[in-house]
Amino acid sequence: MSHLILSEFDIIFAGGGTTACVVAGRLAAYDPSLRILILEVGQHTLNKPIHVQPYQYPFNQEPASTTVTFNIGNPSPRLNGRAPIVPCGRCVGGGSCVNFMVYTRAPASDFDDWGANGWESEALIPLMKKLETYEVQPGRRTHGYDGPIKVSSGGCKLDISDEFIHVGTTYHKRQYADDTDDLETCNTYSPWGKYIDGTTGKRSDAAHYYIYNQAHNPNLHVWDGKRVKRVIFEDKRAVGVEFTSDPVSSPDADQSSSTVRALKLVVVSAGAFGSPGILERSGIGAEAVLKRCGIEQLVNLPGVGENYRDHNLVFAPYLAADGVVTTDALLRDESVIQESLAQWNSSGKSLIAQNGLDSKIKWRPDDEELKAMGSAFLPRWKEFFQDRPDKAVAIFTAFAGILPPPRNYIAAGYYTLYPVSVGSVHINVTENGKERIDFTTGFLDDPSDIVPLDFAYKKTREIFRRMPSYRGEVTAGHPDFPEGSAAACREVSGPVDLNAPDINYTAEDDEAINQFHRDTMQTIRHSLGTCAMKSEADQGVVDARLNVYGVSNLKVTDMSISPLNVGTNTYSTALLIGERAAMIIAEDLGINCI
Repeated sequence: MSHLILSEFDIIFAGGGTTACVVAGRLAAYDPSLRILILEVGQHTLNKPIHVQPYQYPFNQEPASTTVTFNIGNPSPRLNGRAPIVPCGRCVGGGSCVNFMVYTRAPASDFDDWGANGWESEALIPLMKKLETYEVQPGRRTHGYDGPIKVSSGGCKLDISDEFIHVGTTYHKRQYADDTDDLETCNTYSPWGKYIDGTTGKRSDAAHYYIYNQAHNPNLHVWDGKRVKRVIFEDKRAVGVEFTSDPVSSPDADQSSSTVRALKLVVVSAGAFGSPGILERSGIGAEAVLKRCGIEQLVNLPGVGENYRDHNLVFAPYLAADGVVTTDALLRDESVIQESLAQWNSSGKSLIAQNGLDSKIKWRPDDEELKAMGSAFLPRWKEFFQDRPDKAVAIFTAFAGILPPPRNYIAAGYYTLYPVSVGSVHINVTENGKERIDFTTGFLDDPSDIVPLDFAYKKTREIFRRMPSYRGEVTAGHPDFPEGSAAACREVSGPVDLNAPDINYTAEDDEAINQFHRDTMQTIRHSLGTCAMKSEADQGVVDARLNVYGVSNLKVTDMSISPLNVGTNTYSTALLIGERAAMIIAEDLGINCI
């Protein structure tokens, strides 16, 4: 992979995250003579332990981390005045190098709902298979077995997952299946695959498996620590980009602007936060946004930065029995780390190749649960979910380890997949003229969005109370129930019986749960939609060929193009968008992509 300083390339990628790596890597493989440049604001990830050792993924989310950007939203009354923080990847490979590595795929119907020519599920399923090597089970019809991205069960299995599944299939009365990521199965407990190479035990990310594995190609260039300011146009034709060295990634570099030209194409691929900002700084966006920033409008596209969507996540921590194996052991005992690393280095196994998430259910409420959720959710259920049995309302999971020492911990994780609320991401300027983000998450703005979270707290608590490893709640991580409440949290000596009655919650308890969610609900880092692939009349930004409306030679390829939410952890969708985008660009350039 060449690092020669050139001023002209065939294709320039403004952003080097997951999708950019897929597209650039595929195009470089299809035609090695293409001169391709990726400009990424973050640093390289090649063989760095924090990126390749799966257990280290939480360290990317620490406050001092430079591998993610912490996007601070506007305070929201629906979040009790909180200013929510939404991280996104800030390194070569983007989210694929810092995410939780859970393997989840959206129902096929999600892509049909997009209504975009060439993006129907029938056309995309071959690409889903092309991109993966599914090591979990052989012979599955919708899975692939010779793609670059490895999917496995991880380096070891944790017993917590069996407990969660057992209670789920008995107390919760749901079925079990080996695979609920076959693009249709729903409301069923299952093991949870991981984006971890089953042989090496390393994270399976887009940077290593699409870009770094082509170091022999002198025409594939990655310049890290480079922040793209804007796209350069000549008569509304994109001909290059202007960029600067990033002061965080390259503190000693010259901070003045540079330009580089693209002979064939400019691809904006900076994610749901970065891509709309690049377009707006280039004069593409809503008049009001550009005017307040002193930017001359090139194209009036009011959809730029609108349609922001995400999933709503809550963790509720519990005490676990002594002796239960969780990932907490790696935080508690240096000798465990060294022993696990030795095993991982020799066989790819051990806790090093774990993310603590081995089981899940893509949950839909049954009639009894729907009744218990009350009337506020019923219109949303009837309008969206009732006649779509493949669409889950939320994912429930058991997390084996979540808090620092000295105890053993497990946690219930639950997150909703199709919240109604939408937000926006735009650029703005401060009083002293510096650029800042104007970010409204929209979290919980629609009254129906909090209802599944409130119910999920109660249901997952009942599941955890019945798991053999349960030893009570970590009080600080639960609602502040009134004194004397039957729902009060405490440490206990063991689980309740499978057939024990559920906790009886009062109206005051329900209000405590509601306030708990407004105080603690967070992003699951699945931001999308801000450069939506829709008609221009419907506030779209790109067409089905990913061309930005009103200009030529410019495409957007990342999660920002997704017009609607997807019922999945979004890494799988980002990879898929990359594969489809590579095919589109190859077709446009007359390159054989078979």
